[in-house]
Amino acid sequence: MMDDVDDGPDLLAEEHKNKSENVDLNTDTSLVVDISDALSERDKVKFTVHTKTSLVEFQQPEFSVVRQHEEFVWLHDRYEETEEYAGVIIPPAPPKPDFDASREKLQRLGEGEGTMTKEEFQKMKQELEAEYLATFKKTVAMHEVFLQRIAAHPLLRDDHNFRVFLEYGQDLSVRGKNKKEKLSGFFKTVSQSADEVLLSNQKEVDDFFEHQRMFLLEYHTRIKDATGKCDRMTKSHKNVADSYIKISSGLLQLSTIDDSSLDKLLSQMADGFEKARKIEGRVASDEDLKLSDTLRYYMRDSNAAKNLLYRRLRALANYEKANKDLDKARAKNKDVGVAENNQQMMCEKFEKISEVAKGELTDFKGRRISHFRKNMVDLAELELKHAKAQVQLLKQVITNLKEE
Repeated sequence: MMDDVDDGPDLLAEEHKNKSENVDLNTDTSLVVDISDALSERDKVKFTVHTKTSLVEFQQPEFSVVRQHEEFVWLHDRYEETEEYAGVIIPPAPPKPDFDASREKLQRLGEGEGTMTKEEFQKMKQELEAEYLATFKKTVAMHEVFLQRIAAHPLLRDDHNFRVFLEYGQDLSVRGKNKKEKLSGFFKTVSQSADEVLLSNQKEVDDFFEHQRMFLLEYHTRIKDATGKCDRMTKSHKNVADSYIKISSGLLQLSTIDDSSLDKLLSQMADGFEKARKIEGRVASDEDLKLSDTLRYYMRDSNAAKNLLYRRLRALANYEKANKDLDKARAKNKDVGVAENNQQMMCEKFEKISEVAKGELTDFKGRRISHFRKNMVDLAELELKHAKAQVQLLKQVITNLKEE
């Protein structure tokens, strides 16, 4: 039933205009990238990446390729491992598609079919299928946003690997990481965390970066906490919608076995709860899209900004060490030329990272403020719309009950 879901252009078109609302992308049309189609299978999702460009570096003005999640991760890792981009906030890699929770719910629903009425089962099934589809569309959106952030960046867009990703028509032969590579990545993360602790005593030489460091540490912690709270709030709304299904089905069942005048009353109440369920579902969906997803994206983006500051601080520590090594070489009058060359190289690297990083962090602030404001305004308007619909529904239900 849900193991193979073909979410083609028609289904994606409805949500397509909302895909990139969580990030600020420029209006440059010389390189436009989007995901025009996607196919979900049991163990993978195939994304059709569509590119339209006027840049002479590409062989054609318009083309499409099929990519899987591992290839997006491969592209992200190439950027992180390239020293040229040390001063850039690397757009966070899209999260791995995960539909296990929805599949498990559908399986449990199937196992419990005998304990429900037919109407209740169908409504629960529709809710879970809608949840699955929403998760699928968000997965597509996050993969598209990753590519659009790169396409909008004046430095990242010129990378050779990015052009290969967009233009090479065959499989990139990128596989997922094996256990050894995952373990290596884990130790790399631990090593970086330990290095960050050592660098915490590194004296900052620029007030701008010291302020950014203190801000990002607190900002990331708070936004992570807010994301968890928003997820719990959205889950509560979904639980309320599920409860309405059971109440509605129970009242409808009572109306069929009651021969008195209450049958119409119960039927009206059941219909009211069914309509309330749909409104509550929309509330949960909009809060998930406009608030939880926005917070989750910038939680990951702020972590990418923290990694940038780490790389810069490491470059500063290396530069200061090179200065000390040069002083020692001169004092001993030994290997002075080598020490001078290393000192010059470390200096240039640190200054380059600092120069690029200032622009990146300034852009991060503008992008963050602009789109938080936009999404909060959108969310407020949607909440008002749903609140009015709930009030109108309640009034209508009361009127109908009085008439019975």
